[in-house]
Amino acid sequence: MAQYDAVIVGAGIVGLATAYHIKRERPNDRILIVDKMNAAGQGNTAKSAAMFRCFFYSPTNLTLVDTTVEFFKHVQNQLGVDLKLKWTGYLWLFSKERFKVIEPILRSMGESGLEYELYEADRLADCLSMKTKVMENEEAQMMGLTDVEKGVFVPKAGAIDIDLLVQFYEEEIKKMGGEIRYNTKVNRILVEPEESLGMPSEPFFWQDSKAAGIETNRGTFKAKKTIVAAGVWSNSLLRGVGVFAPMEPIKRQLFSVKASTQSLKQLLNAKGFSEENCVPFTILPEPSVYLKPALEEDAFWLAYGDHFPRAFKLEDDPQPEENYYRYGIYQVITKYFPQFLGTQLYGSWAGQYALNPLDGQPVIFEENNLLVVGSCSGSGNMKCDAIGRIAAALYQDEEYAMLYGKKEFRVDDLSMKNRDVKPEKLII
Repeated sequence: MAQYDAVIVGAGIVGLATAYHIKRERPNDRILIVDKMNAAGQGNTAKSAAMFRCFFYSPTNLTLVDTTVEFFKHVQNQLGVDLKLKWTGYLWLFSKERFKVIEPILRSMGESGLEYELYEADRLADCLSMKTKVMENEEAQMMGLTDVEKGVFVPKAGAIDIDLLVQFYEEEIKKMGGEIRYNTKVNRILVEPEESLGMPSEPFFWQDSKAAGIETNRGTFKAKKTIVAAGVWSNSLLRGVGVFAPMEPIKRQLFSVKASTQSLKQLLNAKGFSEENCVPFTILPEPSVYLKPALEEDAFWLAYGDHFPRAFKLEDDPQPEENYYRYGIYQVITKYFPQFLGTQLYGSWAGQYALNPLDGQPVIFEENNLLVVGSCSGSGNMKCDAIGRIAAALYQDEEYAMLYGKKEFRVDDLSMKNRDVKPEKLII
């Protein structure tokens, strides 16, 4: 039976970042990653919008994201690994009422050194050929849409090719001697007594017990520490051993539209926002449908993250809903951007967030040699490196993790028992 120092369940971006930093800190430790897919990052990692923004009110959010994005820059600029970072920026569009609420928050963020630029409605209409006064439209009124009063442009934001980031972590793990086994489905977490008495059916409730590895369709793998970083699938394993993590699966859908007309091409290649010379990642007023420039596809990705009454439901292969686009996203986006009228879908797909309904922040904790890393709530890609470093610090029983740029982070801040996360006031 194979013996490891750590076995990690999940070869998505969080599991890979965790394994990478454990091997980097403990090169002699024997580390195994297993995943039920046939390659790395093929679960919900591959189905994300792959956007990032270093613009948060919460110090917790800002630290996790900013250090991760700075690491991305290091990998691309210093290590020479092309991650196709594109600094497209983020553009939030606000109604008059919503901007009144958000303005003091923005002012506070600006005073702390975060950079942004305000756009008036007339300037937005000119730059993007968009309609800012949608309330003139009867359908828009019926739908409860609002006019655009202001835009907030954030320059330190953009997109990354998540497949290339996955490939970087995977290759580095293998170079350092880490093992990865695909097509390996975990059936259960093994539990053993701390001190075995050699009796059948151990451990009994009166014995101290611990996680001791995993049982899979390809055999049993023993480990000193077992790390579950399987995203929305984590709870199916954790519940089997009575461990709780706030991690609810919720479907998220993306729809692709080609820039097939002159007006759409002009929108995609809107000048003046960034060096990428494209429309920024744009978030409409509530309901906050968003538009991502997919430059290499000459297309737009369109999406909306709904909540109530969207069910928390685990799906191995979630499918996009055509009517969600046709009667939802399309109806909203065309009121502000009439360029999309009459367009046809080029593609669509769906994934799932591992949502933490309590505070939207990751959870990283250990219980009886079982480490839980997850609940990223849709921000796993933009926080992955920081999460991996914090998980690696926990693995080594350290009080603080050293994030990229030599920023210390208290490991327990993302735990369950001694949690200390700062609330976010700027929410899409």
